[in-house]
Order: sequence, then structure tokens, then C-alpha cells
Amino acid sequence: MQTKTAVVIGSGPNGLAAAITMARAGWDVTVHEAADTVGGGVRSEELTLPGFVHDVCSAIHPLGRESPFFRDLELPVEWVQPEAPAAHPLDDGTAATTERSLLATAERLGADRAAYLRLFNRVVPRWSAFEPVVLGPFLPRPNRLFHAVDPSVMRAGISSATGLAKRFQSDQARALLAGHAAHSMLPLETRPSGGVGLFLIATAHVFGWGFPRGGSQRLADALADRLEELGGEIRTESPVDELPRADVVLADVVPRELLRIVGDKLPARYARALRRYRHGPGVFKLDWALDGPIPWTAPDCRRAATVHVGGTLEEIAESEGASREGRHAERPYVLLTQPSLFDDTRAPAGKHTAGAYCHVPNGSTEDMTERMEAQVERFAPGFRDLILARSSLGSADLERRNRNLVGGDINGGLMDLRQLFFRPVIKLVPYRTPLEGLYICSSATPPGGGVHGMCGQSAALVALRDHNGSLAHT
Repeated sequence: MQTKTAVVIGSGPNGLAAAITMARAGWDVTVHEAADTVGGGVRSEELTLPGFVHDVCSAIHPLGRESPFFRDLELPVEWVQPEAPAAHPLDDGTAATTERSLLATAERLGADRAAYLRLFNRVVPRWSAFEPVVLGPFLPRPNRLFHAVDPSVMRAGISSATGLAKRFQSDQARALLAGHAAHSMLPLETRPSGGVGLFLIATAHVFGWGFPRGGSQRLADALADRLEELGGEIRTESPVDELPRADVVLADVVPRELLRIVGDKLPARYARALRRYRHGPGVFKLDWALDGPIPWTAPDCRRAATVHVGGTLEEIAESEGASREGRHAERPYVLLTQPSLFDDTRAPAGKHTAGAYCHVPNGSTEDMTERMEAQVERFAPGFRDLILARSSLGSADLERRNRNLVGGDINGGLMDLRQLFFRPVIKLVPYRTPLEGLYICSSATPPGGGVHGMCGQSAALVALRDHNGSLAHT
């Protein structure tokens, strides 16, 4: 029997997940990557000075080891687990922290202890039931869905951050939620920003927020090695400009790129639906080579690799609303990582690295360096004095490096309620395109953005089932 062939376009974590899934099923797999290294948004480079290793895009991976796909692979990657997954400094010199322990986090929230436990005790202890609903690989049938998840959790999961924050009284608890919810790149008044915050905090309690020692590139390289062990081939510096010939093509690309590659081969109705796909805000990213650790006023910030720099919920809401409205916040919400506090391979002895980004209007050309560094200095006086060198990447720079980052959108598309459940189009099986054998497996498909590989695995499983005739064509 002739071996079946699969071509994967793109070597991000979803593309490699799709390739590995097909190779495990005995298919002959080739991956084409336009860049000179694998990884997509999971790459590391010396962006500032020799010996200072920075993550180009994604840095902290709550599901990089513990999504259903990665958990099954057991990759030889050394993971670093900071003591606290995240910290959130406030102007009074304290910081709210997301601890690994649910109870320890609640205890630090004082009057909001009981409210925090009421909310997260419905998710964290039941994560195994909750996980298939938010990650897949396939959504449970409706009757199983309602048995798996408490209706109150479902309501919280589609809530706005400002709505969910009404459960809390203190600035600390409200800010803690806002910082996590703002990862959604949505205004905090928009659903499901609250659900994103709920999900991320839950992953911190269930898994912690780990990252690969040596940089995110180690994860991408481990995926590539596993594929090659299975007989797959990876071709770097190999851009794809037309539909490859193979039994199955899995495209780790956003809708705009799929349209560019496939051209007029797609039915007009489906092509129109892809053109209606919406992208969210872009980002402006900074990386720093530092002469020492960031001098946070709040000592707890030194226990976390992720620091949410933005002040109160109200301040973060203003910042996130600005980018959606086409404005640049004067006091931007800054998502900062400081991996070298926990991984001494990232910088020369005695030196440190840090990286951060803020949200800006899609396609922005504004330089946010001064405003971002002012926010860090606000909570860490003396920070600027430690900067040895910096690298800045605006939205256009990021898109030039990776065509999937349209206008600097690192989530693969807006994740409001409509595009959370129906991405990239309204379709029962969103991975399957109308062209026989062509599937889309990027973060523009469920479950969306993040380093988890589930978009790729899910698309590949659909392709395998289609080939074996066990899924109706829709």
C-alpha cells in the first residue's frame, strides 16, 4: 500500500502538532517553514547583546507542557516553575500575587478570600472535566457539556472582566483579575474577557506558569526533533505561495494567508467568510539586557516570572479600551516577563534579561518605549538605570517576521464571543475547508491563541477521520 502524504504549511506549535499527529498515524509528512528556524511564535534570539537570550514572541507557557497534546508527548524539555506564576504591583508598594496554591492566593486577598474560593473551587478541583470544554480536541456533545461544567462556571466563562470583578471588594483582587483578563486583548467591558482571566488563573493553580530553560526555542526544537524521529521532514526557508500537492494539506496560517496561498480555488462563499475574519489589537514589544534584576518596590514581584504592570482595574480598562478605539494609552498595561531570575542561562553572570509588550491599535507604528518604561519605573524606581541595551519590535516589525501576526495581533484573531466559538468561520467542523484535503490548523481555529498545540492536533485528527470516512463532510 502506498504511504499517504501530508504537507504542513508553517512550523509554529500548531503546525508541528499537526505534523506529529499525522506522522504518528504512519503518514509521510513534510513541513514547509518560510523562516530560517522552526517555531513560529515560539522562538528565541539574542535580540540585544551577545549572551542575552530573549523570546521573540511567546515567553511563558501555562499549557506548554500540560495541554492534552503536550502531556501525551512527554518532550525532553527542562521546565522552570517560578514560585509564583504572576504578580501585580500596586502604587501602595504591595503586590497581589497568583500563587500555585488556590488557598494561599485566597488567603492573601483578605476580605475577598471567600469570594475567590467560591469562584475557583468550582473550576480548579474539577479541571479534568473543564479542560475538554476549553481545549478540546473536540467539544463534548451538549448533553455531556452541561454535565461536565457547572452552569455558574459557564456564565462566568463568558462574562466580561468588569462584570466578574463585581464579585470582589478590594483593589488587589480586582486588579489581579484584570491583569489576567487583559491577556484576552479585549476591552475589559467585553465578553469573554472575564472568562479568559478565569481560565488563566485556573491554569496557574492547576499547572503553574512554566517556561523552557534556555528559551522558548527549546520547545520548538524538541517538537521538530520528535517529528524527525517519526520520519517527518522539515524544510526551512521554504515559503509556500501556492497550494502544495499532497493527500492532505494542513495550513498553520491565518485566513488572510490561506486566501493568498489558495487564491481563487476556494468557493466564493467560503472566501468571503474568511475575508470577514477580524483581527484584534497589535502589540509593541520591548526586550532589555539589564545590569541587574528589576528593583521592584514590592518584594513579591521578584517571586514571579510574569508581572502585570498596570495598576488598578480601572487603569487597565482604560488602556485596553484605548487600543480597541484606535488610541495609544498614556499609561499602557504592560505584560512583563523576567525569566533570568529563574533561569541563569538567559544572561551572562550577574546580568539579566526582561521582555514586555503592551497592546496598541492593529498595525500601529507608534513607538511606545517611553510610556512602557515609565510604567515599569513607576513600580520599580531605578529600572531605567539598569538598561544596557534594548530591542523594540512594533506591530509592523512583528508581521514582517511572521505573516500570521497580522497587524501585530499575537492571538491569531480577535477572541470576542463570536470568534471564540466560531473561528475562522461559522462551521460545525472549523478545521475543514471546502477543498478536499485542505485543513486550517492555526490559532485562527479553536481553541485559539496560546502555546498548546491543540489547534494543530484537532485539525489533524479531523483529517485522519475524514480519510477513514468516520466524519461526515460538512
